[in-house]
Amino acid sequence: MIAEALDIYFPELAKMPALKKELISISNLVAMEEGTVLLKQGDYIKVIPLLISGLAKVFKQESVNGNEVLLYYIKPGESCVMSVITLMKEQRSHVKAVLEKDSQMVLIPADKAFEIAKKYPKWNDFIYDLFDLKFDELLNIIEILTFSNKNVRLHEYLKKEVSLKKSNVLHTTHQQIAYELGSSREVISRLLKKLEAEGVVKLGQGNITLL
Repeated sequence: MIAEALDIYFPELAKMPALKKELISISNLVAMEEGTVLLKQGDYIKVIPLLISGLAKVFKQESVNGNEVLLYYIKPGESCVMSVITLMKEQRSHVKAVLEKDSQMVLIPADKAFEIAKKYPKWNDFIYDLFDLKFDELLNIIEILTFSNKNVRLHEYLKKEVSLKKSNVLHTTHQQIAYELGSSREVISRLLKKLEAEGVVKLGQGNITLL
């Protein structure tokens, strides 16, 4: 099953027989439920996840007031690049990762991932490519948070969520959106009502429909 998952979702890693064989021998295929915390900010890295289904979000938690800001998503065929970088530096995690949907993933023990990075250039190529991708996503987030007004930030966030979840109906709360955008529930509720008045969204009990 791990071999098939690598072939489908991580073909670049599967192209090298020796690397593929080692990944199969050291990894576990697991299923986790929505809401599971993959990584806590401040923890040491214990595993490196290779996501094969579902969706995860990576946040940065502010040290002063505990607010969380969404940094990027982990989609099938991806891993948490911040976890890999933190592992290589032997530091505690600076981010938090949470499953947004029920997910399946291949979990690589941290010590084994460290060894793989030393043995296989293909693994490092995969991480470098992933870093480039997530860096671009992070720059986009920074641009939205820094240069866009709150109305634009919210609309862009909703469009991204709809695209990733492949549904124009988002089952979420105003408070959850506020956490992820580093805002307050009151501000988000006011902006959502404005978007509804403009015909952009339809607000329901525990859901938001992007029109």
